[in-house]
Amino acid sequence: MLLALVIGYSWYMSPSEAERIAKQKAVDSMRMEQVMNVAADSISAEISAEQQAKGNGKKVAANAADTQSNYQQMAAVYGAFAHASTPTVAPSLVVKNDLYRMEIGRKGGRIESVELLKNLITFDSLPVFLFKEGDNNNHFGIEFYSGHLILNTKDFYFTPVKDYGKQPLVVSGSDSLEIAMRLYPNKSEAEIDSSSYIEFLYTIRGNDYRTGLKINFVNTANYIDKNQTELKLEWQVQLRQQEKNLKSEMTASTIYYSDVEDVEKLKESPDKGDSVSSTDKLVRLKWVSFKQLFFTSTLIADDYFSNGTMVVNVPQQQIERSLKDMKMRIAFPYGGDNSSVGMNFYFGPNKYNTLKQYKINLEDQIQVGGKFISWINKYAIIPIFDFFDSFGWNYGLIILILTIILKTVLFPLTVTSYKSSAKMRVVKPEIEEINKRYPKQEDALKKQQAIMSMYRQAGIRPMAGCLPMLLQMPVLFAMFRFFPSSYELRQQPFLWAKDLSTYDSIASWDAHIPIISSFYGNHISLFTLLMTIATLGYTVLNNKMMATGGNEQQMKMMKWMMYLMPIMFLGIFNSYSSGLSYYYLLVNLITFAQMGLFRLTVNEAKLRAKIQDRKNKPVKKSGWQQRMENLAKKQQALAKQRAAGNSQLPASKQRGNTSMQKKKKR
Repeated sequence: MLLALVIGYSWYMSPSEAERIAKQKAVDSMRMEQVMNVAADSISAEISAEQQAKGNGKKVAANAADTQSNYQQMAAVYGAFAHASTPTVAPSLVVKNDLYRMEIGRKGGRIESVELLKNLITFDSLPVFLFKEGDNNNHFGIEFYSGHLILNTKDFYFTPVKDYGKQPLVVSGSDSLEIAMRLYPNKSEAEIDSSSYIEFLYTIRGNDYRTGLKINFVNTANYIDKNQTELKLEWQVQLRQQEKNLKSEMTASTIYYSDVEDVEKLKESPDKGDSVSSTDKLVRLKWVSFKQLFFTSTLIADDYFSNGTMVVNVPQQQIERSLKDMKMRIAFPYGGDNSSVGMNFYFGPNKYNTLKQYKINLEDQIQVGGKFISWINKYAIIPIFDFFDSFGWNYGLIILILTIILKTVLFPLTVTSYKSSAKMRVVKPEIEEINKRYPKQEDALKKQQAIMSMYRQAGIRPMAGCLPMLLQMPVLFAMFRFFPSSYELRQQPFLWAKDLSTYDSIASWDAHIPIISSFYGNHISLFTLLMTIATLGYTVLNNKMMATGGNEQQMKMMKWMMYLMPIMFLGIFNSYSSGLSYYYLLVNLITFAQMGLFRLTVNEAKLRAKIQDRKNKPVKKSGWQQRMENLAKKQQALAKQRAAGNSQLPASKQRGNTSMQKKKKR
């Protein structure tokens, strides 16, 4: 059953970042370098002027001329916002609510870092930062036209509207706090236009993972071109490693985005990036999310975004604690002077019920399975899990209870499957007798007909044993998707496992061992090892109970495959969620207990006697059985006709026909 899980799990390849984006990065970098050089020259000129003011009036005048020249150079690059491009050493504003700690910087007026609270730590006991100032490639900005220039707010230094006092600013419960950062233009070299500005107005709520952002354009008609109907918003973040299994976290880290109805994503891969440009699907976007395994940073429009370009990039040189670089470049409607546009950030965990409460399909970022099995997780597994979680019980105990509940619900199917197997087992002597009666390969059809006839007389339906197992497959798939993506299991200990969301390790080593390190890894997961042993034990017992029929060679091959599968699982699940291995271990152990119970309650001697009585009674054939028998009789009649016609030919032609038949068989 579990082989389908392995077949269904694959890695995706994807193209590299678009060349246009790489060029844009280069332009931004050159622009910033130019600004910093100009600013440095200006500061040096001012210091020199102060030192020599008393002794050399001519040099003072010359330095003043140089300063004016520097301003003109900066105005050529940044237009009316030249003064705002000068670096400032003012500290960032720090705000803290019940769920996170955030820093809002002067550069770009952007959120520089987000640290999640509620006792959340990384796998190595460090604070959980979704992104952090000092990491590469972090910025947020609005692009706009100003005269002949294309400017971006990320290049300028914003000013807080007031002195917010002692840091950090604290807000809790149902309260909220507003922080306004403004970008002012200058009327001239010496005068700032304080009545005109671009404002980033942040709203921090006390007990909410959302942070409001309202972008206000106040009296900007002289500084932002009037003919623009939309503005570009660019947000780029370098995600940070939070979990022990780097490969799993790299795979899960990608960009999700949603229009009015559907949620899409870029490809998931541990070592490849992906991108998507403006298409019909990206015309009206509700939200775009930088998703990690258990956390996400999402930008949500009050109305909608449009014309999106999204890029996931894996850096060629992996920096410590870095995962992937995420970038979105999207547009929003611009209403002109004295207009506003609203949006929200979500900085928090990928917890199903937390995301679901916002009612914009944010929960679809969590991998709970495809359309055919997601309903099992959404409407059965997650509610059961949350119910027992409300009691504060250990998650190992909750998984045990969940397994017992699922096995109880599936018990009628298990009984049906076992009774079918028992019937097949008690008629095993008859099947062996039929196998002896038709030992030749060319009699395979006759042998199969005889076996099916015997099954029909005994009242045995072979599919009755397979169908219950097939009906249980969706549950196995649902569990396969639920446990690795379940935020609730993150860093939850049980027995020797310190974190049920990732692999447990009772022994590890650093040396690379050929084949073993590639297939199995450099650690031993005890839960996976116990699951493998239990699966092998179940396979051995199940094979002993199976009735043989059909092609013996094929049956032997099938049995070997059943023994090989647990060995494959040993390598695959060794680095997977220990909660999943624990669940499969419990499933096998409970199945053992059920089989033992069935063996005690089902009297196979009485069952055989009942089958023998049934065989003596006439059996009404179904329409399908009658058609199959008629088809078999026609094939036999045609074979006899060919044999009779061949016997009337001369001996030489018979040999020729025999030779031709042998060639066809070959």
